[in-house]
Amino acid sequence: MIKSKRGWIRIVEAFVAVLLITGVVVVLMNKGYLGKKNTSEKIYEIETSILREIEQDNSLRQEILGLTLEENGIIITAQNAESTWARINNRVSEYDYLDWQAKVCKMDEICVLNNYEEGKEIYAQSVAIAATSQIYSPKQLKLFFWVKG
Repeated sequence: MIKSKRGWIRIVEAFVAVLLITGVVVVLMNKGYLGKKNTSEKIYEIETSILREIEQDNSLRQEILGLTLEENGIIITAQNAESTWARINNRVSEYDYLDWQAKVCKMDEICVLNNYEEGKEIYAQSVAIAATSQIYSPKQLKLFFWVKG
């Protein structure tokens, strides 16, 4: 009777050991992937909400549509699009781990970030700013985010 109990105890111990090792391996394999996924999803949500705000605000739309674009678009600064820059900067300042840049380009142009730090993951989203009741000069506004550090 005692020998059969020892056998069952060893089987249960072996089963628990296998489950424990499998759990540790799964956690270690997914640790890096899950962290990046959550960060990128959060950044894309932030970008999308900022772009939606700008897209729905008539004064910001007019400011963007009124910009005179160079060959490769124009980077938004406080000098050339003060209200838009302030709105984006105000929203991004809530997230102290992010850096950003915004660029306005023509609709038929590929809007790229020219100056960026090597080795950083750049998260980009864009929105079309087509027209207001007074102006028709379609442009795209593109936000570029990256994690500081």
